[in-house]
Amino acid sequence: MENKEFAFKGMVVNGFVMLFVNFVVLALTIWGIVESVILLNDSDGALGGWLLAGCCVLLVVNIIMWCGFMMLEPNEARALTWFGKYSGTFTQAGYYWINPFYGMKKVSLRARNLDAEPIKVNDKTGNPVMIGLVLVWKLKDTYKALFEVDSQTMASTAQGQIGGDVRSIMNALERFVRVQSDAALRQVAGQYAYDDEDNKTNELTLRGGGEEINDQLEQKLNERLALAGIEVVEARINYLAYAPEIAAVMLRRQQASAIITAREKIVEGAVSMVKMALDKLKDEQVVNLDDEKKAAMVSNLLVVLCGDDSAQPVVNTGDIR
Repeated sequence: MENKEFAFKGMVVNGFVMLFVNFVVLALTIWGIVESVILLNDSDGALGGWLLAGCCVLLVVNIIMWCGFMMLEPNEARALTWFGKYSGTFTQAGYYWINPFYGMKKVSLRARNLDAEPIKVNDKTGNPVMIGLVLVWKLKDTYKALFEVDSQTMASTAQGQIGGDVRSIMNALERFVRVQSDAALRQVAGQYAYDDEDNKTNELTLRGGGEEINDQLEQKLNERLALAGIEVVEARINYLAYAPEIAAVMLRRQQASAIITAREKIVEGAVSMVKMALDKLKDEQVVNLDDEKKAAMVSNLLVVLCGDDSAQPVVNTGDIR
């Protein structure tokens, strides 16, 4: 049978009721001790001795009962164990008393952020890229978090207590999340290219994938963190760039690609404008041009339209026939 988290079903008493009971028991214990001392000083010493012994036992029980109080805030939980056996998880906020012999480990169920530093990975094409993520996660299964992964040993305090401090346990789980998020990020980044630089394929890329890449990253993280009972609320890539050693080269390549694309558009527009000009001259019979004149005109128009510098016109006052 698989071990799973379940609600604690043992005896739970309102903390204020037990506080009143403990004070009453403490008062009766003190009264009994005083009465036993009086009886010991009188003739009935045997009764005083039995009364004193009973009061001492009651005092020990009362001291133990004082150790059973616990207070939980919203989105906090306590995993309870009975001499090493998991007995359930208590999550109801308030002030309560339970059997003090139960072992209690307190954890937080609140959402936590992880802003991972960018790491260097190789994309699908082998280019080194820097990629980082931001992650929102929270604890979903206290049993797995405390007993499936070694979070308690990782959370050992300087005093030698194992898993007794909620901050230490949550920090240990955060280190677990950090390591697994690093592995998941490397796995996802290695499956895709940084960018479709030649615009020849419709494959998904890290740069253009957007929500699809984030969804796959979240899925991989949930698969890895399910072992520790952790749920990923949101995972997004928040940093993506080429590694410094190739960034300058790739920038020049992108600039060259952009220039080529721009030139193609300019040439395409220039050819369209030249064709429109020749057709207009022909349709409106402004001038009759032979093939040689048309070639010269096309050449001049293309130079003017495709050139980077402003054209310097030359006025022809001669015969163009």
